[in-house]
Amino acid sequence: MMKDKLDKEEKELLSAYEAGKITSIPKKENERYRSYARHTLSKPRNINIRLSERDLERIKVLAAERGLPYQTFISSLLHQVSNKPSRQSIEVTRILK
Repeated sequence: MMKDKLDKEEKELLSAYEAGKITSIPKKENERYRSYARHTLSKPRNINIRLSERDLERIKVLAAERGLPYQTFISSLLHQVSNKPSRQSIEVTRILK
């Protein structure tokens, strides 16, 4: 009955979940992303930066692939780098290539 109210994508997701094809992420990873979200949402300051049009478009594509608004994605990347510069900067470089 609930399946009748779902759109095509939601039905596919529900079917995949019921078939066991979708699993939860590990608790540690979930906590890490919650931390990113919590810090991203508690923005005490705004900043302005200049980016090339090409870089901005690439960032928007990467954000869309992750289902995030591009400003949230940028904030998350900056948060990662600011908290663990040595390891995270390598990850950010890899993501943006």
